[in-house]
Amino acid sequence: MGLILALLVIWLVLSVLGFVVKGLVWLAIIGIVLFVGTAAIGAVRRKSIGR
Repeated sequence: MGLILALLVIWLVLSVLGFVVKGLVWLAIIGIVLFVGTAAIGAVRRKSIGR
């Protein structure tokens, strides 16, 4: 679970950095996609562990 939280923080930082620096909008898009993907994987794993 710690790894997933660390990845979420990294993707969030990349997204914010991409929006702050206008030339790095592609970095923001990648950060958002990875953030959503990591959050989804974390949610699925948490549900399967809860069974």
